[in-house]
Amino acid sequence: QLETSSLFFEAYSYNICLVPQSQQHKYGIDLILIRSVCETFCRTMLDATSDTEISNVLGALDKALSSGDLAAAVNQFQDDCYWRDLVSFTWNIKTMEGKDAIRDMLNAQLSSVAPSNWRIAEGESATEDSGIITTWITFETGVARGYGLVRVKAGKIWTLLTSMVELKGYEEPLGYGRPLGAKHGVGKNRPTWKEERQKEATELGYKVQPYTVIIGGGQGGIALGARLRQLGVSTIIVEKNERAGDSWRNRYKSLCLHDPVWYDHLPYLPFPPNWPIFSPKDKIGDWLEMYTKIMELNYWTKAACKSAFYDDVKEEWTVVVDRDGEEVVLKPKQLVFATGMSGKANVPDFLGMEKFKGDQHHSSRHPGPDAYKGKKALVIGSNNSAHDICAALWENDVDVTMVQRSSTHVVRSDTLMDIGLGALYSEQAVANGVTTNKADMIFASLPYHIMHEFQIPLYDKMKVVDKAFYAELEQKAGFQLDWGADGSGLFMKYLRRGSGYYIDIGASQLIIDGDIKLAHGQVTEVVTDGVILDDATKLEADLIVYATGYGSMNGWVADLIDQDTADKVGKCWGLGSDTPKDPGPWEGEQRNMWKPTQQDALWFHGGNLHQSRHYSQFLSLQIKARMEGIPTPVYQLQETHHRK
Repeated sequence: QLETSSLFFEAYSYNICLVPQSQQHKYGIDLILIRSVCETFCRTMLDATSDTEISNVLGALDKALSSGDLAAAVNQFQDDCYWRDLVSFTWNIKTMEGKDAIRDMLNAQLSSVAPSNWRIAEGESATEDSGIITTWITFETGVARGYGLVRVKAGKIWTLLTSMVELKGYEEPLGYGRPLGAKHGVGKNRPTWKEERQKEATELGYKVQPYTVIIGGGQGGIALGARLRQLGVSTIIVEKNERAGDSWRNRYKSLCLHDPVWYDHLPYLPFPPNWPIFSPKDKIGDWLEMYTKIMELNYWTKAACKSAFYDDVKEEWTVVVDRDGEEVVLKPKQLVFATGMSGKANVPDFLGMEKFKGDQHHSSRHPGPDAYKGKKALVIGSNNSAHDICAALWENDVDVTMVQRSSTHVVRSDTLMDIGLGALYSEQAVANGVTTNKADMIFASLPYHIMHEFQIPLYDKMKVVDKAFYAELEQKAGFQLDWGADGSGLFMKYLRRGSGYYIDIGASQLIIDGDIKLAHGQVTEVVTDGVILDDATKLEADLIVYATGYGSMNGWVADLIDQDTADKVGKCWGLGSDTPKDPGPWEGEQRNMWKPTQQDALWFHGGNLHQSRHYSQFLSLQIKARMEGIPTPVYQLQETHHRK
């Protein structure tokens, strides 16, 4: 592009030079302006060429799929290709890796999917970078409309993301389709909007059974509940706490989100432009509570699920709920566990715990530092919660020691925002036209099999930018640092295991300065006044906080349904990367999350606010399709791995 524009510029310059310089002003000659015009012209021509190339590929793919010519369709892909599908083709969340996998999927699904109308999305143009042409696309299936992102290399598809946007005939009432609200005309005894809403809230679960019950009313359950409501799926969200948002309010007092605001929007209703970059927990709690009211969710507080049982003959669940002391039996067709991928606390069972004379609790139960001023505290663990709790205890004049049991990845927040997230989730990204949906889709378009290859250079850069910081943390403080199994850093650790990292907002400097003491080793015994490590070191304490992480979500299934069902489903979360705490075999997607499981009508929804927002779209469409009787042939239902 630049070479071509330079040639144009040189040609114009040569002709201009034939005009005496003293006379050039008569012709309004401006070489800088001319160069700019040349570059713009060439960029436009290049974009038009890229559009043509993408359109040709999409046209050939459309023709092949419409005619059922699998060989021709597969021939549109590179040998090292990836097709990630979010429900539209597979009624699953599935990545096909390589031509053979794509051929197998199309052979199984093409006749029922009936795809058509592949084209560049309206208002979009293809862009070229380093020989890869990228653009947003739209397409249709027999029952849905889709949106996606394609990358073409040397005239063939390298990566393809397809996602279901809406079901035909069951579109969300948005924009031009929004409800009128007012009831124009006249009529006697007409109920108001409020009265209709009160009637629904009073009868649902008693006179009328919900189609779906969501267990867990944190951000995951709330986001999914909002999506289902817009699709007309009657849903009850069951939350044990007294108020929506209490799952955040009840955490340790210093907790703030480590993800920035642009990453954390909820569906339909983004945070206002003056919202803090990193949300304090109580502010998030209030937002979630407000959101449940504005979105008119059927949200049962002080409601604990006691048990659940699936009737294979009736194809429905029996869910027993204690609603503020009243036993209510619900009969939904679909049951969603939205208990959070960090919801099932891993409470250790160390020898002698019953002997300890001070306070001891899991980090999820930690009330904050106020009661421990002047005392000694041990925090067992070295990930996000451990660092946050240690810092808050130090601020409150507690003598605090962190016990690091294994290496931890640390990345400074400012550096992560700049290098790791800035292109997609930042004020600059918004200014560049990267909407939340586009950012989500760009992130989703990178296949997990190669995502680490994109992440490694970013974290290599972070190492250089913060070289002095890491030198002090490791060499001066003795902190055991890692960069992930393959140097791919935080995001891959999160996707693979959901643990093993800290986004530094200040605690690391306290460790470097010795204000937070650091010990290493495994706890072998808890004694009356502290713990014993595996090197026989004794650490005294008045308080022990077990920042020991969380277990798989299917642990809740074992508690509320039974162990057999939990084993039938298997482990939740992780990619099967065969890295620490993410055992193989390779799955290529998050295990059991947001997609059908081995147990009929049982779903899992969780993750951070970004995942709760993004994947709630695809889970809600799967549930809506089942409610409306739309055929949903699932391609390659995930196999069960890693039971109890």
